[in-house]
Amino acid sequence: MMTQKKLFGVRIKNLREGKGWTQEYLAEKMDISPNYLSSIERGKENPTFDMLIKFSDALNVEMWELFDFGHEVSQSELREMMHRLAEEIDEEKLSLAVKILRAIVR
Repeated sequence: MMTQKKLFGVRIKNLREGKGWTQEYLAEKMDISPNYLSSIERGKENPTFDMLIKFSDALNVEMWELFDFGHEVSQSELREMMHRLAEEIDEEKLSLAVKILRAIVR
């Protein structure tokens, strides 16, 4: 299972790559070194709150979106998460969840 720091780094990398940006471009936009950005993307650094603000501004996303990395986990982790959630919800909500999943799969 990936650590929160690694998940954060993967999220930053995916947001950056989604814009077609290099590490050098984003680093320049944020006024940080490309090496520091690389360390963050690899989950080796703990960015400060000020750095999170810079990421949010540079990537033009809300700050909460920097932490929206539930989809960045492995397929087995997603299946495990689905199983845990299915055990926790009542029958009515479980039925609704199945309907939604069926609609997505079709």
